Amino acid sequence: MITIIEQFTINLIEDGKSTNTVQSYVRDITAFLKYLGTMGVEFDGTLKRFYITSYKNYLVDNSYEPATINKKVNSIQAFNNFLVAKGYMQENVIDLKKDRVKIAIGSEHQLEVYIDNQLERIQFYIQDSKKVSLRDKIIIQILMFTGVRVSELCDIRLKNIDFLLSQIKIIGKGGKVREVPVKFEVMDTIQEYIPERNNNPYKDSEYLILGQRGVIQRDAVNTLLEKHTLKGNFEIKLKPHTFRHTFCTRLITKGIPITTVSKLAGHSSIETTAKFYINSSKEDKMRAVSLL
Repeated sequence: MITIIEQFTINLIEDGKSTNTVQSYVRDITAFLKYLGTMGVEFDGTLKRFYITSYKNYLVDNSYEPATINKKVNSIQAFNNFLVAKGYMQENVIDLKKDRVKIAIGSEHQLEVYIDNQLERIQFYIQDSKKVSLRDKIIIQILMFTGVRVSELCDIRLKNIDFLLSQIKIIGKGGKVREVPVKFEVMDTIQEYIPERNNNPYKDSEYLILGQRGVIQRDAVNTLLEKHTLKGNFEIKLKPHTFRHTFCTRLITKGIPITTVSKLAGHSSIETTAKFYINSSKEDKMRAVSLL
């Protein structure tokens, strides 16, 4: 029998949602139902108001970012609407005005970024072929030097790599395409990786980075970064979005025009770039104060 989650997934696809959006919604709802399971709830297709408030409190208590909590609340609302439409329940129990975490107007969005000596340590670490495979090395290098989203990294196709011009065509949110210049050392690693990639059973895939089951998935990227965080004994976790934040922040601090940074990051507008990167990072502020 098809599960409710599977029905929800099909519904999202039929509704025209992008692959990344579908994956994000399903991931959020799976985590939500798993939480209910730990509370002894056998989910039967019915949501209760208490479930929502309890889960939100759990996320807050575990220091999830407000933006992450709000995204999960939005996903649960979509799931709630689906359950009502399919007759599993009669009413919506989500109230976005009450359930979304409010962010104070004027408060600065603090970003976690890697400082220069941390980046240097990471670069030295990935040179050690005994600890880091060529595939993992290229994953870390692309994240570090292009600032792509993890979904965009997984979606890089061989045909979109221009070795002559040293750039990669990236398919971003909403199918928007941008061309990102790539450091020569990264291109060299890609060329080194290709022969190793050709030993993979899925070598005929159009995608650059392969795993044990074909094109690598974002969860696998997160898992391997967690592994290298421990293996390299790094004091700050290796995470795709931290690499992205670092990439954009460093460009801004080096005086690169915000319009250029916005294009390289694939943001929908310059306002998005300004919101995240105009303010200094927490580490920048601490270093500035220490000089007084």
